Amino acid sequence: MFGLMEGMDLSGFIFLGIACFFAAFIDAIAGGGGLISLPAFLASGLPAHVALGTNKVAACCSTIASSAKFAQSGKINWQLMKKLAAFSFIGAVLGVKTVVMIDSKYLYPIAIVLLVMVLIYTLRNKNLGEENRFEGLTGQNVKWGIIMAFALGFYDGFFGPGTGSFLIFAMIRIFKIDFTNASGNAKILNLSSNVASVIMFVSMGKVAYVYSFSMAAIMVVGAIIGAKMAVTRGTKFIKPMFLIVTTVVLSKMIAESIFGIDVGAGIKNIMTMFMK
Repeated sequence: MFGLMEGMDLSGFIFLGIACFFAAFIDAIAGGGGLISLPAFLASGLPAHVALGTNKVAACCSTIASSAKFAQSGKINWQLMKKLAAFSFIGAVLGVKTVVMIDSKYLYPIAIVLLVMVLIYTLRNKNLGEENRFEGLTGQNVKWGIIMAFALGFYDGFFGPGTGSFLIFAMIRIFKIDFTNASGNAKILNLSSNVASVIMFVSMGKVAYVYSFSMAAIMVVGAIIGAKMAVTRGTKFIKPMFLIVTTVVLSKMIAESIFGIDVGAGIKNIMTMFMK
């Protein structure tokens, strides 16, 4: 297998595997795993567009695993997901198609403002997501849920950073559920948009399958362990992770859009040194 990895040696493969494991572990809990896995794939020597597609395929497999763990623990409302998942998928397809025509940099200011608002609101409302106060589906919350699923599906296909944070926060605000249930349901919506993106990347031939499937096997393990910890430790574990991941994503976006610092390239270069 190593010989098929375009010259990557054993140490490089191990480092890539470790990076992908932790990416999947973190993503299963609070989202944001792409901040680790995408630079790792780029550092492996893959062209940028192929790294994006390869990362999406591997991440999609790990999201399936974490979703299954949340489902096994009864943390997913399937009645609700049946109403929302299709809109997340459609939104992502349109997002991927739109990004070809419009530079995604124009979304940076909007995303930064929204992430700041999410952070401030969560920090000020100490009890947000502490208890599951879901009282059933109504025409009103389903309507807002559909709008949310479509909008964040589009955002994930078009841009991506912070999608996990936005999904968890929106699920809590709209449906009054706790962080554990919000994380589980967010995984299904994220999986739906990921599947749409994977279909688009595969159709364009932008996937290195040896990389994606070998790393997917490792990421599945990380996702299962992360989801298990999220389910067993609950909100008191997920909420701090949510705040940390959201802060990191926000900091990266501010550094890149306001100060012109290419954080992704910096992470990639550091990882490249370890892979040599």
